[in-house]
Amino acid sequence: MGVSGSGKTTVASKLAERLRWTFEDGDKFHPKNNVEKMSAGHPLTDEDRWPWLNAIADEIERVCRARGHVVMACSALKRAYRDVLLRGRDDVRIVFLNGTQQLIADRLALRKDHFMPPGLLDSQFRTLEPPALDENAIDVSIDAPVDTIVDDIVGKLQATTARKQS
Repeated sequence: MGVSGSGKTTVASKLAERLRWTFEDGDKFHPKNNVEKMSAGHPLTDEDRWPWLNAIADEIERVCRARGHVVMACSALKRAYRDVLLRGRDDVRIVFLNGTQQLIADRLALRKDHFMPPGLLDSQFRTLEPPALDENAIDVSIDAPVDTIVDDIVGKLQATTARKQS
């Protein structure tokens, strides 16, 4: 999870590759009208987001029921959104890709052919509620090469698994 430009798709796809899990980009679950709205430079409202979040949550539920594994890239900027995604599950982890607004703005300026215009970054940071301690999220800095970020996530996932087993 993280704001647009934090590297969700890049990091999540590399993490899935490393873990040999399936990768899904949460953007593909957006209804067409959400994509059109963002492409026109308008931020989504909570009303716009609920069907999208529930579609992602349904996919997470489907994968978990099938005893599969998936790495899902999704902004999940508010706790309420993450609560919808998790639906009370304790076997799903949130990874927060944490970076400064300036670092992410610089990255967005270089990105081409994406429906999320850089002008919406301010609204993303206004909406962002970093995960609270009780969410047991993994917080990683994005101010590093992708492989280093993935190494950090894998290490923190392994440490969490070891704590649960002891």
